Amino acid sequence: MEFVDIETINTNNKYLRLETDISKLKKSIETVGIINPLVINENNKLIAGGRRYSALKELGINPVPVIKISKNEYEEELISIDENLVRKDLTNMEVEKTLSRGRELYEMLYPEALKYENEDLTVPEYQDIQSELPNDKRSFIDLTAEKTGLSKRVIKSAIEREEKASDKVKELRSLGELNATQTNELIKLDKDDQEKLSDLVHKKSAKDIKNIVKKVKEQGVEATVNEILTTPTLPTEFKSFETLLKRMNKVLGKIIFEDIRADTPEVKKILEGVSTLRINLDQLVESFANPSPKLNAMKSEDFEEDDETNAEAQDTL
Repeated sequence: MEFVDIETINTNNKYLRLETDISKLKKSIETVGIINPLVINENNKLIAGGRRYSALKELGINPVPVIKISKNEYEEELISIDENLVRKDLTNMEVEKTLSRGRELYEMLYPEALKYENEDLTVPEYQDIQSELPNDKRSFIDLTAEKTGLSKRVIKSAIEREEKASDKVKELRSLGELNATQTNELIKLDKDDQEKLSDLVHKKSAKDIKNIVKKVKEQGVEATVNEILTTPTLPTEFKSFETLLKRMNKVLGKIIFEDIRADTPEVKKILEGVSTLRINLDQLVESFANPSPKLNAMKSEDFEEDDETNAEAQDTL
């Protein structure tokens, strides 16, 4: 370790996080000092320690402790990536992009290491064998899981989303219109098919997308797109109603099968609600059998429940 003038350090490194909240870090440095020095190369380029650099500069500490390394540009980038991955303020997509680039660099620098696509996460014994290998033979996934605490499945899925998702899918994810689970299904298709489907399916559930992907593989993307465009969409209210019915039938089955009884005012109130619900269900069925605007259904606010009641129902189910 040595000390250098902080003004001579070059911070031109895309992996550095210089603008994040460093208030807690500053307090830590003021209390216990710098535990981990900055990492710079022989040209004083900052490789790791962006937040520490910002904190030291704001505190007016100069010169600053550094460790100088002599590595090639790919090794330097991998060091920056390693530090970036243990941070908590990266978005999911930033993590995925960083993991993908890290995997690419690692496998280029260590060609004897196990390739991530050959990683078998289904055999427990296989994982034990890896931990006994030297680091330059272990897979990027294995080492990264050890460093970050992320599971190997999470890491592998993240890399696959970054490398297999089309530009349109990534755009929808960045806008918050597709989540990771939906994307995991879409990337089972090639990128051209993803481009044709993404705008049509981003509001559908992961389960629905899984079924659509299956259809694409069976009948082709054009036929599937045409089917989506010509098939009436189930209203959101009916989707919610379907979910409620499944939950309700599950609980009712338990009550009836186990003959659960309780002589309390709450149960009497529930049974009154069941009677009202039965009337409205009959009206719903009748409205589809004989459409008529004169049905006297209850207003939607009559069905509202408070957050506490809803939370209790969720816990029960």
